[in-house]
Amino acid sequence: MNLRLLQRRARLSWGLAGLLVTACGPADEAARPAETVPGSTLPANFPPPVYVLDQNPPDRAAFELGRQLFYDPRLSRDGSVSCGSCHQQFAAFAHADHPVSHGVASRLGTRNAPALQNLRWSRSLLWDGGVANLEVFPLAPLTNPVEMDETLDRVLAKLNADAAYPRRFAQVYGAGPITSQQLLRALAQFTASLTSANSRYDRHARGEASGPWSTAEQRGLTVFRASCAGCHATDLFTDESFRNNGLDATFAADSGRAHITGAARDRGKFKVPSLRNVARTAPYMHDGRFTTLPQVLAHYDHGVVASPTLDPLLRQPDGRRGLPLTAPQQADLLAFLQTLTDESFLSNPQLAAPR
Repeated sequence: MNLRLLQRRARLSWGLAGLLVTACGPADEAARPAETVPGSTLPANFPPPVYVLDQNPPDRAAFELGRQLFYDPRLSRDGSVSCGSCHQQFAAFAHADHPVSHGVASRLGTRNAPALQNLRWSRSLLWDGGVANLEVFPLAPLTNPVEMDETLDRVLAKLNADAAYPRRFAQVYGAGPITSQQLLRALAQFTASLTSANSRYDRHARGEASGPWSTAEQRGLTVFRASCAGCHATDLFTDESFRNNGLDATFAADSGRAHITGAARDRGKFKVPSLRNVARTAPYMHDGRFTTLPQVLAHYDHGVVASPTLDPLLRQPDGRRGLPLTAPQQADLLAFLQTLTDESFLSNPQLAAPR
């Protein structure tokens, strides 16, 4: 089914449905306090979120329900693929060592599975920004024929026929058949909780004890601010924009943002990914073409390809393309990028598949 049609349908019913769900509230008053739910506390060094806490207040029972759904392969057509199949916690919920992921029947798509972290702050999702609401986000993989290849109707039928899911949904949303709004809000409870904000960089930025930084890491931060922060901005390490970073001269295989807007000016533009946990999210770029961070830096230093929509930040005044980086600067930058690894996020047992 066409994703944009699904989004339009969802938006038409969202206001009333959201009010009804909020009004019902969680039925289980014995649930643990919201403060214990991952992602309930907004990091002090982050900008205000887009998907604010009040839109879908963190709740333990709803979070655990969303977690179960995220890791349940029955959401796919043949029961072989869950959200967690392609979004692995140890890789910041990216797909380690896979340029593109295998969907149902081992079908391959064309894009690398992006890391799922700090989605509460995202104005748009997916490499082309084709989704603008975190609660609509699951519709993309659920209905994509090379990913989960399922329909909402069939997913709801499976959940309503299950021995346990109707009871668990009733605990959160009240008695009655499981609806699409309840399913998507439950999944959003989990995906909104995926907050990575406890790296060495974060503790340093907030003035907390983080251990001494090496000279190379400090120099790397200087290089980063001079050469990378124009796109990888704020402590989210992305400005949420869409840019052509010079991977190709033509875009017949994947037009990027233009796939959504239809505008020639958007050909070859993809969403700027966050650099958080970047040392763990290989391979890199929208098609996973680079397997290491040194390869990424080499691209920016001397591999940028000219095209009409190439980002202005990659056009140097002397006519050269890219971001000239000496070998020592690249080494220092790699040292700094390691400070963005959030071990507590990558190993938090509350975010792992339920046992």
